[in-house]
Amino acid sequence: MSGAGGLPASNVKYCRVPDGEDGYIDLQFKKTPPKVPYKAIALAAFLFLIGSLLIVIGALLLAGYIEVTRPQRTVPVLIVGVLVFLPGFYHLRIACYASKGYRGYSFDDIPDFDH
Repeated sequence: MSGAGGLPASNVKYCRVPDGEDGYIDLQFKKTPPKVPYKAIALAAFLFLIGSLLIVIGALLLAGYIEVTRPQRTVPVLIVGVLVFLPGFYHLRIACYASKGYRGYSFDDIPDFDH
């Protein structure tokens, strides 16, 4: 008869857990504080700012406050601005809520690019 890993049962080393304990220690359930992904938050802030700038410029172009020589290029500026703004806003919101300790928000929800 063989034990774990193909060793003969007589060579298997183990110790019996005392009857009053369940075999768990408190340290294994202790949660480590999450690592703050500073690079990802900086990228989110950059995307948020660039997206906001493009949205404002696109709105000013569309409204006619900035003179346009080719009006067909105003809508793509708005579209690109929105596409850049949304992920930046989303990840900044998660970072803000996680830093304030709101329930359901964690820095683990922000993708980290250090790996």
